Amino acid sequence: MDLLILDDWGLEGFHGKQITDLLDVIEDRYERKSTVIISQLPVNQWYELMDNPTVADALLDRLIHNAQRVELQGESQRKKITG
Repeated sequence: MDLLILDDWGLEGFHGKQITDLLDVIEDRYERKSTVIISQLPVNQWYELMDNPTVADALLDRLIHNAQRVELQGESQRKKITG
């Protein structure tokens, strides 16, 4: 796939083999294919989502290096408009 979209990144954290499998996927794509990550958590909290600090370092280095970040602010667009 030329583009991989990971939505709701980090809702439950990453544990055990999940994190190493994810590293394998990201490593295969690194600097060759595009990956979009959508998360409600700020990037500076991503490290805490992973239970293996060594793999977390490797994964986040590949994700954040050369990344273009778009940080949105404001209220949720899913809230009902009343009035």
